[in-house]
Amino acid sequence: MDQFIRSLTLNRAEVPSFLEYPFNLAAIRNLEILSFHPQVTFIVGENGSGKSTILEAIAVAYGFNPEGGTKNFNFSSKATHSRLNNYIRLVKGLKKPGDGFFLRAESFYNLATNIDELDSAPSFGPPLINSYGGRSLHEQSHGESFFAVFQNKFRGNGIYILDEPEAALSPSRQMSMIARIHELVGQGSQFIIATHSPIIMAYPQACIYEIQEGFESVKYEETEHYQIMKVFLNNTKKMLAILMEDLK
Repeated sequence: MDQFIRSLTLNRAEVPSFLEYPFNLAAIRNLEILSFHPQVTFIVGENGSGKSTILEAIAVAYGFNPEGGTKNFNFSSKATHSRLNNYIRLVKGLKKPGDGFFLRAESFYNLATNIDELDSAPSFGPPLINSYGGRSLHEQSHGESFFAVFQNKFRGNGIYILDEPEAALSPSRQMSMIARIHELVGQGSQFIIATHSPIIMAYPQACIYEIQEGFESVKYEETEHYQIMKVFLNNTKKMLAILMEDLK
């Protein structure tokens, strides 16, 4: 009961058709109930399996802007989010978060732009960018700006929904992100993360769902991402020879 989001239920009886997007996706087609770890839940799977779609629906149903940010953001560059959020029900715990953020890699540029635009308008309060480290996110590299959000904007006791946060991070930064996640978990936070990164999903004692024909709870070493990366790193020359032979 201490966690912010306990589970998700798909209102299957109200779905118009499981042949239509987004209900035809592997992540949604067989979905009934999805339970979340009180600290860290990972959602992994192949491109097009529905990871980002389900994460977006969770974020929007919880009250976040579809393009990311805190609940106070309401900008929209182009409305492309699915209607899945209208067909799910989130079961919340008794505890209410003191902080929260929806971070999605594909619209991070729009978020950074909106922060700059808000700060350029007349205001009686401190600049919004102060909460992000005091330096425009556009004046930093993609990876630096991503990490500035993790380090400065995430304050703890919060619900953090992250869509492919590794997109801009080097392997060493991904390891630093694990440390930051652990610090925030110790401060009472809950994470729901969609990722392709075998580094980030190594966070211990997390729940990992791999999308196959549905959501399958798996151990870290059982994930396809981990197994493929392990085979490649342990047999690099052989794997490259096979891949390049296929191109002939």
